[in-house]
Amino acid sequence: MAAARKSSSGTSRTRSSAKKAGPAIVKFDKDQELHAYREMLLIRRFEEKAGQLYGMGLIGGFCHLYIGQEAVVVGMQMAKKDGDQMITGYRDHGHMLAMDLDPKGVMAELTGRRGGLSKGKGGSMHMFSKEKHFYGGHGIVGAQVSLGTGLGFANKYRENGNVAMAFFGDGASNQGQVYESFNMAELWKLPVVYVIENNKYGMGTSVARASATTDLSQRGASFGIPGEQVDGMDVRAVMAASEKALKWCRDGKGPYILEMITYRYRGHSMSDPAKYRSKDEVQKMRTEHDPIEQVRKRLLDSKWATEDDLKAIDKDVRAKVAEAAEFAQTDPEPDVSELYTDILL
Repeated sequence: MAAARKSSSGTSRTRSSAKKAGPAIVKFDKDQELHAYREMLLIRRFEEKAGQLYGMGLIGGFCHLYIGQEAVVVGMQMAKKDGDQMITGYRDHGHMLAMDLDPKGVMAELTGRRGGLSKGKGGSMHMFSKEKHFYGGHGIVGAQVSLGTGLGFANKYRENGNVAMAFFGDGASNQGQVYESFNMAELWKLPVVYVIENNKYGMGTSVARASATTDLSQRGASFGIPGEQVDGMDVRAVMAASEKALKWCRDGKGPYILEMITYRYRGHSMSDPAKYRSKDEVQKMRTEHDPIEQVRKRLLDSKWATEDDLKAIDKDVRAKVAEAAEFAQTDPEPDVSELYTDILL
């Protein structure tokens, strides 16, 4: 995997650090493989449809797709317990689907409809569900890290045994508030897993050009926070590392950092043509390391599913996404009076 990720700067620093990824992989049983396949496929098909609706002008503003990174959030979903929270940045659709939020509500929020998760007022980057323990979708780079640390503080204060998972990208890892959060979390031994989704490019800049060290798992070393790099394209590796990190937090040992080495196939947002990397680079990742195709191959090789079985799953997922898209285009827009609700004075 690592060899395919040559940065646009031509250096080898990123590749050498990525070789540390994936120290452990758990063996999935049939049910786990099928669950991972369905969940990742739902995210993939949903994001593809969101991209289509954006191209049709039905989604306004910014829209950041999660295509290619599905194994990260699904692997963590498979390791978490009920009550654990997720919080992330603006590339958030996949996280919401992994937290079992209704695809119709997610898609309707993208199109600004009344049935959206934020009543059509938040759009792509600002969705929220207290019921499902999903605390956003945040448009300010790195803001979710300090907020996620606050969720960890609340968990410790309430002694509820829950862990907060704060997701952020390689670009956000250079933000000052990240290190303030690290310091506080380790000082107070807060149950927070910091998940760095390193997709190799902060907007259009490769991590090798933006970070003095590309081993982002060690960003908490000066605070005494342990961390490790994980093959974020293999859902089994993600689950194994997540179980370890979540247990560390639940045992009262403080925060943990997981750097997920992953890759986004699309641009930073729908308005990004991604000319800073070659088509060959993207195609190589799709061909050799796609997270969904890895599961698909294992299911077929183990004879736990046939081609027809997997086609049936895809058909079911596509129908669910089509239903969500239809709802998102026909649901009424919010009443003007909604402009004056949910305001903090």
